[in-house]
Amino acid sequence: MSVKLSSRQVGDVTVLDVAGRITLGEGSSALRDTLRDLVSKGQKKILLNLGEVSYIDSSGIGELVSGFTTVANHGGQLKLLGLTKRVKDLLQITKLYTVFDVHDDEAAAVRSYA
Repeated sequence: MSVKLSSRQVGDVTVLDVAGRITLGEGSSALRDTLRDLVSKGQKKILLNLGEVSYIDSSGIGELVSGFTTVANHGGQLKLLGLTKRVKDLLQITKLYTVFDVHDDEAAAVRSYA
């Protein structure tokens, strides 16, 4: 199963629900294209809900970092929500857990945007 993406608005925050696998090829390119599309439409507050992500490979990690940079370069904020244990462990091993603003509660994450 590849990645499935769906976006929804919660106030002025765009929540991007991600499900499946973020891997080299279709998974990571779909995420990249969606994030670039949101930024090009002027969305500056993006919350990636990774609660349904079963696996991320190194390419997927690269896309998360790339997406974070793209959004930040356009004056926005990209935050992560609902990491599974596997994804959380991966971000801690790669030291990226300290780079991303990570939340467990969607309402608190939405409120955290300044």
